[in-house]
Amino acid sequence: MRKKKLFVALGAFVVLLAGYTAYTIARPFVLHTDVVIDATPEQVWRVLADRQAYPEWNPFIVSSTGELTNGGTITNVLRDTKGAETRFSPTLLAVEPNKELRWIGKVPPGGIFDGEHSFRLEALPDGRTRLIQEEKFRGVAIPFTRSMLTNTIEPQFVAMNHALAARATGY
Repeated sequence: MRKKKLFVALGAFVVLLAGYTAYTIARPFVLHTDVVIDATPEQVWRVLADRQAYPEWNPFIVSSTGELTNGGTITNVLRDTKGAETRFSPTLLAVEPNKELRWIGKVPPGGIFDGEHSFRLEALPDGRTRLIQEEKFRGVAIPFTRSMLTNTIEPQFVAMNHALAARATGY
């Protein structure tokens, strides 16, 4: 009888954990920033794709190496607002010059802490561009890291957006 109660409790725990995992994967936590830049999408893309120059101007992605090809892998070094650096190697999901750069990074085996990061360029009237930098976080660890993401990563998105705008417009 005691074994049966233990198995029932264990089964309930597994079902609860599976439901929690499915929920955190299905409902991402999203960081969204954007900025209007007085430069064409082509000018903005040139700065975004010139990753060798990142150490000169980029306060967030301080290093990025690897070929920008769909399905390829790059290696990025990120710096948060506290100065802590993280190296990771995401898989490129979209490389569309003058339109979109998107990748996904995962803490192995996946489903723990996954981030799908994107830069989207929208052409605006008068040769301007809206740069949208966004990341959709999924996984079981996300509810426990939302505050950290909001406080140490989102400000870096904003800082990068403004630094990219300044670089693209020649300031």
